Amino acid sequence: MKKITLFVLSVLAVFGLAACGGTTEEGWDSSSNITIYTRDTSSGTRAGFMAGIGFDDAAEDDNLLADGFVIKDNTGIFTTMQTDEYGIGYVSLATYVSDPDVVKALDFESVEASLANVMNNTYGLKRPFNYVLRQLDDYATDTEKDIVLAFVAFLETTDGADIITNKGGVPLTSTKTWDDIKADHTVCTEDNSGVTIKFGGSDSIEKIAKALSEAFAPKCGNFVPEHDHTGSSDGYKRTQGIEKDGDNAKHIGFASRPFKTDGSEGTVLEQDELNQDETKGQLAWDAIVAIVHLDNELDNVTADDLMNIYSGTYSVWDDLLE
Repeated sequence: MKKITLFVLSVLAVFGLAACGGTTEEGWDSSSNITIYTRDTSSGTRAGFMAGIGFDDAAEDDNLLADGFVIKDNTGIFTTMQTDEYGIGYVSLATYVSDPDVVKALDFESVEASLANVMNNTYGLKRPFNYVLRQLDDYATDTEKDIVLAFVAFLETTDGADIITNKGGVPLTSTKTWDDIKADHTVCTEDNSGVTIKFGGSDSIEKIAKALSEAFAPKCGNFVPEHDHTGSSDGYKRTQGIEKDGDNAKHIGFASRPFKTDGSEGTVLEQDELNQDETKGQLAWDAIVAIVHLDNELDNVTADDLMNIYSGTYSVWDDLLE
């Protein structure tokens, strides 16, 4: 009788697991709750992600997100997805391609997140990487201004494009090398080792910005690059906005989303308008990638899937896999 009872309990346990969800050989259980990771409301990556999945209102309103969401920065989400088996987050493509074997990048609308698919416009979660400078009459010295303008010129060369590509961004089209244009920037023939140029803004662009400044400093008198990347909102705020004269003032800020037509960062300043403003411009394209743990069975998500996850309509992984 005891053996029969144990057999019945075993059968019930098997059917019970099947009813609640599957478990992979690695022990990943699709009936588990989804843990949601997001950026804070000042993030350009969050704005681009929410707009891309049709959940625009959630870009600046935490109250619209599912209960229990966790806020982390770009690096924090990327690191956490390496250990949280049931989490989901989103990062810049530049971050993902820096170490693509440690997390799983989900296809978006059945299109792989890759540099090639950003360039051919088939990947939907695409966004610009932009820069903003101090106004040209708002530098402590002409040397600082001239170094900043030389740096921007370097961004637009094939030398700069190679660095952007190596760091996972998609550069704009360029045909000139730095050697072709360096004579136009005589400040770079001087000893600038005593000059500090301050960079800030989007942390999604931080790796690219650091690589560009480290490569360019020796070409321009060994000025000292100083980086402090705290989010896209600070890119404009600390160069031309309310903090431009404060302790955190910057020479160059970055934003991983479009600028507004009023000059602040936020939404929609068309490329033609960017080109007409000598203190703002685009340095590259990037994509936003939804990432999960390597053991997760999911391979593809749609915009509706992601909206349902982040709004709380979907709470367990079976909601997507069934």
